[in-house]
Amino acid sequence: MKSVIGRYHKAKEEQQQQITSPTSEVKFWQREAAMLKQQLQSLQENHRQMMGEELSGLSVQDLQVMENQLEMSLRNIRTKKDQLLFEEIEELKRKGNIIHHENVELCKKVNHIREENTELYKQVYGIRETDSTNRNVFLTNALSIRDDPHATIHLQLSQPDQHEATEASLQSTSLG
Repeated sequence: MKSVIGRYHKAKEEQQQQITSPTSEVKFWQREAAMLKQQLQSLQENHRQMMGEELSGLSVQDLQVMENQLEMSLRNIRTKKDQLLFEEIEELKRKGNIIHHENVELCKKVNHIREENTELYKQVYGIRETDSTNRNVFLTNALSIRDDPHATIHLQLSQPDQHEATEASLQSTSLG
């Protein structure tokens, strides 16, 4: 066993010396470059054939193998494309659902704000709207203002519990 390990170490040292010597290193890289150049030429020829160029030297069997390779490649490409489109559709559906839910929430908020505004409007203007005589006086005054835009308007403040006094003061108010 020791002799095997010794021979292994001796062979390893010789290999290291060959690589480290300048001439052997140059030869090693020349072989590597030649091998890579041959691989590149083979790949370029294969690429040209896949693109439909330089097919004259191929046999029927080689053409069938190439056709099968192209069909498998197309199948893989179509599968990948379908998968990407499906994922994109799912993402767009998810985003659409999120936007729909946001829209529903915003509609609820808008309706709630409208209800609050209606309640506030009723609280502020509700007393005047319930009094039909008051409304008629305001409508009459509004019509007369439209007829004469330069007319003088006399306004008075009144308390809601002074209903009769308000009617009397509004009737005594004159425009013009």
